[in-house]
Amino acid sequence: MTTEPKPGGITPSQTIGPFFAYALTPRAYGGPELASERLAPEGVPGERIRIEGQVLDGDGLPVGDAMLELWQADAQGRCQPQGNAGFTGFGRAETTAEEGRFWFETIRPGPVAGPGGALQAPHLSLSVFARGVLVRLMTRIYFADQPANAADPVLALVPPERRETLIAKRDDQGVYRFDIRLQGQGETVFFDA
Repeated sequence: MTTEPKPGGITPSQTIGPFFAYALTPRAYGGPELASERLAPEGVPGERIRIEGQVLDGDGLPVGDAMLELWQADAQGRCQPQGNAGFTGFGRAETTAEEGRFWFETIRPGPVAGPGGALQAPHLSLSVFARGVLVRLMTRIYFADQPANAADPVLALVPPERRETLIAKRDDQGVYRFDIRLQGQGETVFFDA
């Protein structure tokens, strides 16, 4: 006995993602909030900051179906904050469909002790998931107004001409701007896991 495929329907074996909005960012469809762009509820100590940007493909076009996950230390540089008024150091954002825009509201992280005890400049760790990306892309966001960048051991590994792709710059309204370019001219530096 043979079965004929149903006309007009796509079977699961014929589909390809990403399907972030259904499972990991369901708020867009009226689902529960599993993680938020707001990492620091009221009462969390530290300087409040906002990061905004776009995810762009190799042609400079917006990627409207990307998902970003952000990890960070608290204002004292602790990576596993405890008793910090609900601050977990984790957030998740989806890009807007039309413009590929994202945002996070959080606190400025403190310097973190790296391997061997060397202090790393305040930074945010960011993972990017998007169509055509089979393995997450990992990068960092450093802050242009941070003097500690000059001595950061991870940033020092990046060729000087490419470091700007990891630096968020503060605009006139006090918002940090950080665009992510997946490939091509001005491609963001991505790190191995």
